[in-house]
Amino acid sequence: MELSRRIRTLNEGGSDGWELFYRARALKAAGQPVTELTVGEHDVPTHPEILAAMQSAAAAGHTGYAMVPGVDALRDAVAERVAARTGVPTGRENVLITPGGQAGLFAAHMALCDPGDRALYLDPYYATYPGTIRAAGAEAVRVETRAEDGFQPQAEAVAEKAAGARSILVNTPNNPTGAVYRRETLEGLARVAEAHDLWVVSDEVYDTQVWEGAHVSPCALPGMAARTLVVGSMSKSHAMTGSRLGWIVGPEEAVARLIDLATVTTYGVPGYIQDAGIFALSRPDLEEAVAAPFRRRRALARDILARQQAVGLVPAEGAMYVMLDIRRTGLSGIAFADGLLDAHRIAVMPGESFGRAAAGHVRVAMTVPDDAFTEALETICAFAAARAAEAV
Repeated sequence: MELSRRIRTLNEGGSDGWELFYRARALKAAGQPVTELTVGEHDVPTHPEILAAMQSAAAAGHTGYAMVPGVDALRDAVAERVAARTGVPTGRENVLITPGGQAGLFAAHMALCDPGDRALYLDPYYATYPGTIRAAGAEAVRVETRAEDGFQPQAEAVAEKAAGARSILVNTPNNPTGAVYRRETLEGLARVAEAHDLWVVSDEVYDTQVWEGAHVSPCALPGMAARTLVVGSMSKSHAMTGSRLGWIVGPEEAVARLIDLATVTTYGVPGYIQDAGIFALSRPDLEEAVAAPFRRRRALARDILARQQAVGLVPAEGAMYVMLDIRRTGLSGIAFADGLLDAHRIAVMPGESFGRAAAGHVRVAMTVPDDAFTEALETICAFAAARAAEAV
């Protein structure tokens, strides 16, 4: 008896990219002190007022089946938020509430791709992207971005892979690189999408964490709202990672079909969690408080890295990570991360976990208190300097 080819090939029979993370967690479980700078998990919990709203809703009885598309008040709140941020008229009919952004990414590709279709994604990428596309039965097609371009995707590179494709998945602010795609970058991608009749799936879960420039959603560009599905989430903006509350925003017909999919898969999101989301979206100050530590630590990282030569900093324009260029050490990102964990019990993610384009880099999550973050970065720089000296 065999399982389906689809489930057996989610990772193409290879790595899921999380080996270093698993090794660090095993060390912690064994009682070892490990500074974890791996996953995008906040060092502060969900705000007590959001939790109080969730508890109040549950105690009031909103624990039964909720409307599959999402409760009207939350769909309205998301629509208002997206309209305000993009300038695109948006109503509840354009919104499906999903159990987190990851479920939204999967649903979007299920809606856009038939089995065997080609779906593009940009490298470096969040580790789940190619598997998500394969889970929808599509062929995941990698489009490489380059460190020398600040990991800004080039329209020409996308166009080379676009013939016959159905969609392209973009993520700005970007995980893992921290790049915020410039308007001209997105305009170039939009021209390719129009020329090749591509849908755009836009992962915008870090849209409240922009340190330089401005967030531009592809749907805000002329003619693009009709071919863009925006995926959002409260995980990163409101430190609600475990609440699993996200959304897809797109054309009304697409959302209607996505509701059909939700009816036979997730069957909606618990009502008390949605009520907490309604409360949270009514309080912009809460998401500003979540973003503030990352803005501060990004400034710390820039200061520390400016004082040394062994490690390069990829422009950290947004999101809760900094991407470090460690190629001067002569090590791969994997070898560097493994050696750092062995020598100093500091866990960072190898760039290779996020694609070939990030080889020779490591991703550092800014998710520990300032003092611990500063100490860890200084140790990383010293470790890199020693390895670079050995490589000469």
